[in-house]
Order: sequence, then structure tokens, then C-alpha cells
Amino acid sequence: MAELKYKKYILDELKIPEEMQKTAAEYAKWATRILWLDDEAIEGAFHINCSWYWKPTDANIAAQSHTHDFDEVIAFFGSDPQDPHNLGGEVELWLEDEKYILTKSSIIFAPRGMRHCPLRILKVDRPIFHFTIGTGGKYVAKGTKIK
Repeated sequence: MAELKYKKYILDELKIPEEMQKTAAEYAKWATRILWLDDEAIEGAFHINCSWYWKPTDANIAAQSHTHDFDEVIAFFGSDPQDPHNLGGEVELWLEDEKYILTKSSIIFAPRGMRHCPLRILKVDRPIFHFTIGTGGKYVAKGTKIK
């Protein structure tokens, strides 16, 4: 059978970038990363990260406050098919100096240069599906600082 011409554009295996592997074991304590797309996984692609959150993050663990040179979408979806708008938990997310507690399925747009995070998973009653999309070819957090 001939090789499929566009197979190279289908990502169905998790390939975490080397710089993310050092935190993978800690991340796996509360979440399962499903797929990671970037320019290394598929040439020319932008960044996408997809995960399921199963339980709250440890109190001292959070994505630290940072910015990007690209726009980013951060999303959280509840898993109750009878009530898909209910997040089934609580997520704390900071945008600049404002703290938000998300309890509904949400999509957040963080324009390039907007400081965002920390991000903490406070409560998980049902699994929460999470993804981020960054319009840059590689995920790079700038100006990381702990809040």
C-alpha cells in the first residue's frame, strides 16, 4: 500500500518536549497529559497542550505567572454530559493582578504580553478537560515569577 500523503499531519502519540519532561512526573500526580503539539512534533504547527485534570494540584504547585510573545487560549471543560457548562470543580487563574475562580466551562484569551497565572486546580468533583493553544510554534514562558 502506498504511503499516505498527509499522515504527517496527524498526531496521535504524546511527545513531550525535552524541557517539559523534567516536570512531567510532578504533573502526573494530578493530571494526564494526552497530546502536545508544536513545531517539533509537526513542522509548522503552533502549540497545543491537552490534558485531563483528575484531582486538585498541591497547594504549593502552580503554573507560575508569565507572559508570551504570542496570543494564548486557555480552556477548561466539565465532563458531565447532562450539564456540560458545569466545570465540576474550581480552577484559580490570574490575569494580570486579578484572581478568577472558574466554576463553569470556560475559554480564556490571553493576548500576547498579558501576564497570566498562577493556575491552580482547587477542586475536582468530575474530571476536567484542559487545553491551551499558543500561536507560537513552541511554548516559551517569559518573565516567570511566583505570585
